[in-house]
Amino acid sequence: MADGITRRVTVKLAAAGAGALAAGVPAMAAAHAKSPKSSDELTLWYDKPATDWDREALPIGNGALGAMVFGGVGTERLQFNEKTLWTGGPGSAQGYDFGNWTDPRPGALDGVIERIDDETKLTPDAVAAELGQPKHGFGAYQTFGDLYLDVPGAPEQPEAYRRDLDLRDAVAGVSYRADGVTYQRRYFASYPAGVIVGRIAADQPGKIAFTLRTTSPHADRTVTAEGDRLTWHGKLADNGLRYEAQIRIATEGGGSVQAGDGTLTVANADAAWFVLSAGTDYADTYPHYRGTDPHDRVTTAVDAAIRTGHDALLAEHTRDHRALFDRVALDIRQSTPTDLPTDRLLTSYTGGTTAADRALEALFFQYGRYLLIASSRPGSLPANLQGVWNHSTTPPWSADYHVNINLQMNYWPALPANLAETLDPHDAFVRALVPPGRVTAKEMFGAGGWLVHNETNPYGFTGVHDYAESFWFPEAAGWLCQQLYERYRYSGDTDYLRRTAYPVMKEAAAFWLDNLHTDPRDGLLVVSPSYSPEHGDFTAGAAMAQQIVYDLFTSTLAAARTLEDDDADFRARTEKALGKLDPGLRIGSWGQLQEWKTDLDNQSDDHRHVSHLFALHPGRRIEPGSKWAAAAKVSLTARGDGGTGWSKAWKINFWARLRDGDHAHKMLAEQLKSSTLPNLWDTHPPFQIDGNFGATSGVCELLLQSQHGVLEVLPALPASWPDGSVRGLRARGDVTLDVEWTGGRAAKVALTAGRDGALTVRSTLFPSGEHTFTARAGQRYEFGG
Repeated sequence: MADGITRRVTVKLAAAGAGALAAGVPAMAAAHAKSPKSSDELTLWYDKPATDWDREALPIGNGALGAMVFGGVGTERLQFNEKTLWTGGPGSAQGYDFGNWTDPRPGALDGVIERIDDETKLTPDAVAAELGQPKHGFGAYQTFGDLYLDVPGAPEQPEAYRRDLDLRDAVAGVSYRADGVTYQRRYFASYPAGVIVGRIAADQPGKIAFTLRTTSPHADRTVTAEGDRLTWHGKLADNGLRYEAQIRIATEGGGSVQAGDGTLTVANADAAWFVLSAGTDYADTYPHYRGTDPHDRVTTAVDAAIRTGHDALLAEHTRDHRALFDRVALDIRQSTPTDLPTDRLLTSYTGGTTAADRALEALFFQYGRYLLIASSRPGSLPANLQGVWNHSTTPPWSADYHVNINLQMNYWPALPANLAETLDPHDAFVRALVPPGRVTAKEMFGAGGWLVHNETNPYGFTGVHDYAESFWFPEAAGWLCQQLYERYRYSGDTDYLRRTAYPVMKEAAAFWLDNLHTDPRDGLLVVSPSYSPEHGDFTAGAAMAQQIVYDLFTSTLAAARTLEDDDADFRARTEKALGKLDPGLRIGSWGQLQEWKTDLDNQSDDHRHVSHLFALHPGRRIEPGSKWAAAAKVSLTARGDGGTGWSKAWKINFWARLRDGDHAHKMLAEQLKSSTLPNLWDTHPPFQIDGNFGATSGVCELLLQSQHGVLEVLPALPASWPDGSVRGLRARGDVTLDVEWTGGRAAKVALTAGRDGALTVRSTLFPSGEHTFTARAGQRYEFGG
C-alpha cells in the first residue's frame, strides 16, 4: 500500500503545455474527501401511513431478511421475508425435473435447426411446440408472514405524523404526537446480527403498550408464545421445506411482557424493543437443496441479539451499513433538505429543471445503492426480481431469477457504485448453477459445458418451460459470466479470476464450442435456434446471441492468457471458433443495427427489449464514434423512449454509452415520471426492482466510463447537471475516482490507484484530451483545482 502516502499532480488548465502533464513525479498532498451527505438529503419521508404494499410501504433488509414497514398508528404492520422460503424444487408435490425434457424427444432439436436453415425463421409457438414443456415444481418465492403491533387507545388522527426511511443509516421510522406525548418507532435489519430489530418508545414514562401478533398464509405452521419469546415453525405443504421464525421482546424503564395465545403483550413500559430472525433448511447444493433444521440458528441469532442490547445492535448495524453506503456521494446541486414528502416530490417532478427535481434524482440514485445493500449480502441468495421483498404466495413471475436481462441488471451498479461485496451472492449462485447446467447441456444438447435458459430458481432449474416468448435462451450462462469477468476487470484480482470466474467461464464457453452451428448461407458459426428475448421469431444467428458468445469467447481467452492456462486444446478450439463466429453486428437497410442476421427490423417497432444493442451495453464491443455506434443510435431512436421501468433504465445506460447525456437524462426523467411508485420502487408494472438498479447504473455511466480501458471522466454529463461533484465511483483497473465539475466541464479529478500500473484518464482538463501516467498502489493523484 506504499505506506499510506497520498500523492498529488496539479495540472494548470489554460496555459499548461504538454510538459506540465508529462508523467512527472507526484507531489505530496492531503487526501481529499468530502463528508457524506446529510441524512435529510438521503431520506424518503411521508406524512401518512402506508396502505398499499408495493406502492407505499418502506423496505428494510439485510440480504437474507427483508421487511416492509407500513407505519399504521393503531395497528402497525411489518410484512417480512426470508429469501430462501420457496416452494418447488426437489420434493415438490408437482414433481421436479430441473426443466430438462422429460421425454427423450429424439431429433427434435436437430429438426428445428434444419427447419430454420430451410425457412429462415420459425414462430415462437412453433418452436415451443417442439422444444418446450410445462413447468413442473418450479415453485415461487414466498412471503413468510406479517407482524402486527396493536396499540390500545391510539388516535385516529395523530399530530405531526411522519414515516421515513433514512438511506444512510438504513433505519425506517414512524413518529407522531397524541395527548401531549411523542411516540417514536425505529426499525432496522442488521446484517452483522442476522436479525430485524424494532423499538417503540415515548417521551413520557410508562406510555408504551401493544400486543404483537403474527399472521401467515401458510396453514402448515405452529405458533407458540412463552415468556418473552414467540416462535412459529412449519413445513411448506408443497415441498416439505422446514422454516422457523422467532421474536423476543425486551422492555426499558419497567413494564411487562406477557405471553398469550400466539401473542406477546407489552404494558406500562417506557420503551420496548423486539428482535426477529428466521430461516429455512434450504441449502444451495445440487441435487437435493436441503441443509440443517433452522431452529438452532434462529434461536442463537435472537438470543445473541437480546444479550447485545438495542443500542449496541443499532451502532453495529450503522457502522456496517455506512461502511458500504458512504463510499459514494453525489452532489448535483439538489435542494437540501426538501420540505416536500417524497410522494409529492415525485408527483411535482418536472424532468430535472429545478433543485427539487435534482433532489429526487440524487435520492433515486442512492436509493438503488441502498436497495442493493439491503437485498444482497454474502451468505444468502442474490437479489431476485423483487430484491428480498415479497408479500404473496404467487408473486409476479414467481419473483424468480430471469436471466434474459433481469438478474444481470440487478448487479449492474455493484461495481461502478462501489458495492463489490454485494456480488458475492450472485457469484455463489452462478457457480451453483453449473452442476445442474452440465446435466442440461448433456441431456438437451448432447454437449459439454453448462448452460441455463431464460429463467431459474434456487433449485437449479436450468432447462425449459413452454411459454413460447420466453422459454429459450441458452446464451444466459454467457451473459452471467460477463459479470464475473467484469468483477475481475474492476479489481484485477487474479486469485478471484482463477478460483471463481474462469472455471465457470471456461465451461460456459465449452458448451458453445460443442453447440455452434455452421450457417449454410455463409459458412459462419451461429447460435441456432436463437431468439432475441421476447421479441420476433426464432432464427439462426440473432444479434444478441452472437454478441454474447463473442463476449464470452473473447473474455475467456483473455482470462486464459492472464492465468497462463496450459489447456492448449481448449484455447486453440476457442480461437478457431471465434475466428469463424458470425459477428452479430450488421447495419440494415435503414441504417439500423440489425436485430437478426436477416434484415427483418421494422422501423416502427417500439418493443421494450432492445437486445441487439448488447454489444453497446453492458457489452464493450461498440466504441463511441464508430459506425456501429451510429447504427445503434438509429435503432435506439426508432424504439423510442417508452417501455416499462427496467426498459427505460436500460436506455439510460445505452444513451450514456452513446455519449448523449441529455437523452440519457430524459430517460431517467421518463422513468421517474411514469415508471416509479410513491415509495420510489420501480414498476414494470407491477413492482420489479431491476429498474431501480438499472437507473443507478445509468447515473454512474453518465459520470464515469472505463469499459474500453480508458478512464473517461464525465463522458455524458447532462446539461441539467452543470455543476456538481461525485465521490467514490469505481473504474476498471482498481481505481476509485472523485470528480468536481463546473459549467459542464471537469474542474478537478482525483483518483486513488488500487495497484501499480499505467492509467489513462480522458478529460477536458487536459490540453490533449487525455493523460497517461504510471500509478502506484495506494497513492492518490489529483488533477486540476
